[in-house]
Amino acid sequence: MNVSETKSEGLLREYQIVITAAEIDAEVTKKLEEIAATVKIPGFRPGKVPMSVVKSRFRDQVRGDAIKVALDEGAKQAIEGNDLRLASQPQVDIKAYDEGKDLEASLSCEVMPQMAMPDLGKLDIERPIIESNPQEVEETLARIADENRPTVPITEKRAAKKGDVAVIDFIGRIDGEAFDGGTAEGHSLELGSNSFIPGFEDGLVGAKPNETLHVSVPFPEDYQAAHLAGKLAVFEVKINELHEKANASIDGELATRLGFENLDGLRGAISEQINGQHQTALRQAVKKNVLDALADGEAFDVPPSLLNQEYESVAKAMNADAKDHEQDGGQDDGEDRPAVDEGMDADEKAEAKSVAMRRVRLGLLLTEIGRENNIEVTEEDTRQAVFEEARRHPGQEQMVLEYFQKNPQAMQQIAGPIFEDKVVDFILEMAKITDVKIDTEALYRVPDEKGATKKSAAKKSAAKKSAVKKSAAKKSAVKKSTAK
Repeated sequence: MNVSETKSEGLLREYQIVITAAEIDAEVTKKLEEIAATVKIPGFRPGKVPMSVVKSRFRDQVRGDAIKVALDEGAKQAIEGNDLRLASQPQVDIKAYDEGKDLEASLSCEVMPQMAMPDLGKLDIERPIIESNPQEVEETLARIADENRPTVPITEKRAAKKGDVAVIDFIGRIDGEAFDGGTAEGHSLELGSNSFIPGFEDGLVGAKPNETLHVSVPFPEDYQAAHLAGKLAVFEVKINELHEKANASIDGELATRLGFENLDGLRGAISEQINGQHQTALRQAVKKNVLDALADGEAFDVPPSLLNQEYESVAKAMNADAKDHEQDGGQDDGEDRPAVDEGMDADEKAEAKSVAMRRVRLGLLLTEIGRENNIEVTEEDTRQAVFEEARRHPGQEQMVLEYFQKNPQAMQQIAGPIFEDKVVDFILEMAKITDVKIDTEALYRVPDEKGATKKSAAKKSAAKKSAVKKSAAKKSAVKKSTAK
């Protein structure tokens, strides 16, 4: 076998691998002899099968296996013999081969770039901290009380309006046939809550108790139940009662209705979850400061394939046209698939490339810092992460665990963030840390990723600000409550 370098440009390397016909034939003969010694074929005793029979049955398979083994060995020689540190999966292609002749193949790969390691002890990192604010607890408690106001029957004779809670019986039909999940009795529905498909609640506005009406509404095209998506349904609805919400009250009854022994217990749960939410946000904030400090270091070349992959990911996230194509049923492969940056202007493409470049460089830098400092992800680390993931899916824990057990690739993917967090923690131990007090508004302000323009960051900010201000306490308490 002969391995020789044919290309060395930047981070790209190519090697020619030549495997002689004699080497392949020797490996094939060896494998056939091993098979002949153990194979069981009707009409022959074990170990007495003629080689001609063994060859006729197994030669093609064995030759394919022999070539694979030889190519693997050639790739190993190219990589280890040249002390290559790979940045991506190498590609081996057979260029020429006919039985009885030498095999010629090429190996192409990308190597890790030369990086100037930062002096971690000289990094200045700001660590945001936030003081407990009792007002946050009271504001969240007031919001929960407002969202869980009890309802009382409406005594006056009037038609339903938005904000009312209608107690209804209904049956839904498509083409005259009732469908699963489309029937209920005594269901309490707040009109205007948008908890039913669009148009249903509006169709009940103006109805009166004891009235039966028919509401025709189409299911959304992207409805999660595919067999209902886009279809017109006719609901036969009887209005049994109308209720309205009473005034909000913050008292022991509210706490009891939400599953707590008393009001102090509810306040404690709210405080604990707000603090937990803040700690998660604080962790993300200090991690961003670490990454920003690393990104300010000396630039270096990145492997083209890694940059292209990340660019596609960034452009896809930025580009509404790419998202629309995916939602319309576009395939991930095929000649008709548009480029992920199709429709983006030059500035947007440059921004996507800048963000992708930053992310790839940071990923490589974190990997190198981890390697030089012997930071590893242990089996116990991944096991704990899998258990945490399972706990996030109550009732489906066993299914989640089995998924990871059967998918090594998923286990590798879950190890990536663990490794990154370990490296960030190591950097925080080494760097100069300055604690900086901030308020909740600053904590949840959407940060711009370096390399991203204000225009693209602004698209994300409104939704994210709204989401993060909602306390996690609301999530747990509301799950326990129902309108009565």
